[in-house]
Amino acid sequence: MGDPKFHHKKYSTPRHPWEKERIDEENKIVVKYGLKNKKEIWRSEALLSSIRSQARDLRARLRTNDVNAQKQLEMMVKRLNRYKLLSENATLDDVLSLTVENILDRRLQTIVFRKNMAISVRQARQLITHGHISVAGRRVTVPGMLVEAKDEDSISYEENSPVANELHPIRQALLAPAQRSADLKEGQGEASEEGESNE
Repeated sequence: MGDPKFHHKKYSTPRHPWEKERIDEENKIVVKYGLKNKKEIWRSEALLSSIRSQARDLRARLRTNDVNAQKQLEMMVKRLNRYKLLSENATLDDVLSLTVENILDRRLQTIVFRKNMAISVRQARQLITHGHISVAGRRVTVPGMLVEAKDEDSISYEENSPVANELHPIRQALLAPAQRSADLKEGQGEASEEGESNE
């Protein structure tokens, strides 16, 4: 088991460190999800590998009519459904078709950005690490935390954070694009009305 005082790697590095295609693909993922480094990809890959390994084991046991295999499959699907990775009626094939991006999509950093709480995915990471984001009323400072479906709507700015104020520059910058699009729609509506009146 090792000494519990010391942290152990929760990922394994690639077997061939200089594969151009893999490096290019990892670089794209790092930029897309605003990751600190490739270790965060490898952690997600390790989690995905563990899930797939369990699924393959269950598939073999289901063929031999193992009594507990079906129960364990239901528990696995239920757990993955809790994180919105699979639907309630998912099969083993659905489990095996999961990708690294499915895991990365459930990270707190990604969800904060998609909820339009940060201007960029990098800024989402900064807001989380600096303690400006809370989940279910509890401040969270870990960008890589996987968010359960039930907690997704409870993600908000931490109540004591300066960013919680709607007049904060970040909040104003986030409102600007929405305001511009609303102004454009109003302008188009007025223009069409004027055109009709001229006719």
